Amino acid sequence: MATRRELKQAVGERYRAAGRCERGQILDEFTRVTGYHRKHAPWGLHRPFLPRPARPRKRIYDEAVRQGLALLWEAADLICGKPPGRRHEQRGDRECRKGRSGCGADLR
Repeated sequence: MATRRELKQAVGERYRAAGRCERGQILDEFTRVTGYHRKHAPWGLHRPFLPRPARPRKRIYDEAVRQGLALLWEAADLICGKPPGRRHEQRGDRECRKGRSGCGADLR
C-alpha cells in the first residue's frame, strides 16, 4: 500500500497543476496503474495526502482489575497460554463478589 500512497502523492501534484484535458489523461493513466475506479481516483488525487494520527485503544479495565485477572490466570495454570480476555474478566468479577480471589473491597 505504500507504493500506492507514493504514487498518489506524485501523480496528485501533477493532477492538481494540470488543466482539464490533461487531467483526463492523468486519470486514465492512474486508474490503469492502480486499479482504482475512475470516479474514485479524483477524490484521492485532488487533495494532498495527510496521514491521520493513530488513535489510542480504549482500556477495557484499569490496572487493579488487570492485576486481579493476571492472578486468576496464573491460578488456572495459564489456561490457553494467552493472557486473560473478556471471558476471564466475567469470571474474575464473579470470584471477586464471592470473596475468593483476594481482591480488595475497592474492587467489589
